[in-house]
Amino acid sequence: MGEPQMGDLPTSNPMIELEGDEFWPLSGKPFFDVVLTKTTVKPKYQLVVPGKFSATLPSCSIPTVLTFRGKNWEMIYHGSSIYKRLDNWKAFAIDNNLKVGDACVFEQLECSSTRLVFRVQILRGDIPSEFLDKLDGDNVDTPVVLE
Repeated sequence: MGEPQMGDLPTSNPMIELEGDEFWPLSGKPFFDVVLTKTTVKPKYQLVVPGKFSATLPSCSIPTVLTFRGKNWEMIYHGSSIYKRLDNWKAFAIDNNLKVGDACVFEQLECSSTRLVFRVQILRGDIPSEFLDKLDGDNVDTPVVLE
């Protein structure tokens, strides 16, 4: 019973924890990512689903669940509006202390005509203040999206 050897370490859980946030490999299911701007966090809290991804989602309003770190947030996806968006995103953003410059990866776990479920990964941005004006949402008409 000495020190554990490299071969003794469990490998079944691909989740990694860095500075309190969880990261894991994407499963191959559809996903989209968004770099947060002033429109997606304080004071507006508006999350628009990127057009390329929203084209694969239902064009109606349906209950949606975001899951992160074992907790769920219920909201409504509005697929029938001009800008496909998630309502009640504010609770998720506040509960997870999201800030301008952070990024979120939304991995679609379930998609039906009655419910959407996304598993979310949060990537903390810590962007220097001189670059934040470029992400403030005041200079662009649509959210900044990683391609």
